[in-house]
Parts: sequence; structure tokens; C-alpha cells
Amino acid sequence: MSAESVILRPVGEDDLLLLERFLTEPETAGPFQWYGYTDPRRFRQRWTENRLLGEDGGQLIVTAGDEPLGFVAWRKVVVTASTHCWNMGAQLLPEARGRGIGTRAQLQLVRYLFAHTSVMRIEADTEAENIAEQRALEKAGFTREGVLRGIVFRDGRWRDGVAYSVLRDDPLPADV
Repeated sequence: MSAESVILRPVGEDDLLLLERFLTEPETAGPFQWYGYTDPRRFRQRWTENRLLGEDGGQLIVTAGDEPLGFVAWRKVVVTASTHCWNMGAQLLPEARGRGIGTRAQLQLVRYLFAHTSVMRIEADTEAENIAEQRALEKAGFTREGVLRGIVFRDGRWRDGVAYSVLRDDPLPADV
């Protein structure tokens, strides 16, 4: 079976309902991304301001064929007065998980950010219990850097995270 073709594209107004589902539906957000109900208008407000593409970060829709399946996002992490890196992640609809779509989307985002920004480093992190995302990041060329103890409060308790990074000079997989 060949891998599904994954495409990243800017968020359109019609995509806002999809994004809002990740903030209002626990089953859509998934077990590692549900932090309780938050204001679903935040996507719409940011879309009105800058179409979810700004100098400090952005979001793109992940599609397979014409079907929107989730999003990738990145945000600026200021390291020093003259240095920053990106922190990135992905969220997919439940029906898109486990198909390699997230791995391919994250690799495409890494390539995009290195091609269009001057950063040396891109970071990603996930909960220590999220083995599927750890595998996806490693397949997309990220290196595990370490455990972040007690970094995330979710579902009534503090949880450990795992930090990953990829550097501009690191070899990236040809395809995943």
C-alpha cells in the first residue's frame, strides 16, 4: 500500500469549524491534547487578524486529497535577543491518526520552515506517554533530547514530556 499524499495549505474561512472542534470536542482533540474547554473563537479572531500566518508563528491545514484532516502549527521561541527557534506540533482528526499522515505533515512543515525562515533549530515536544507521536517525530528526522519532568498538567495530574529537535544541518528522511 502506498502512502497517502499529504498537503499543507493555508487555513481558509471554511476550515475554522474544523479547528474549533479541537477546542470543544474532547474526542476530536484526543487523549494527549484535551486540556478542557477553551474559547473556540480564538482561531476565528486570529484568522481575522492575520489568517493564522504571522511573524511569530502560524497554522496550516493538513489535507489528504481534498479532505482536511487537521493542522500543523509553529510558534517562535525567543532564545536570546538575536536568536529564536520554532516549536511545532500537529493535531489530526481521530480518523486520520495511525496512518502516517502526521509524520509526513510534520516533515513537510520542517522542510517549509527551513526553506522560508533562517532558524537553525526546530523543537517539538509531546507527553512521555504519547509513544505514537514520539515515533512520528523520530521518523520525521527529530532527535530525542530528554525528559521534561512534570511539564504538563492534564486530566488532574502533572505529566512528564519528551523534548525533540531537528537542526538545519541534520539529515532529513527523503520520504516517510
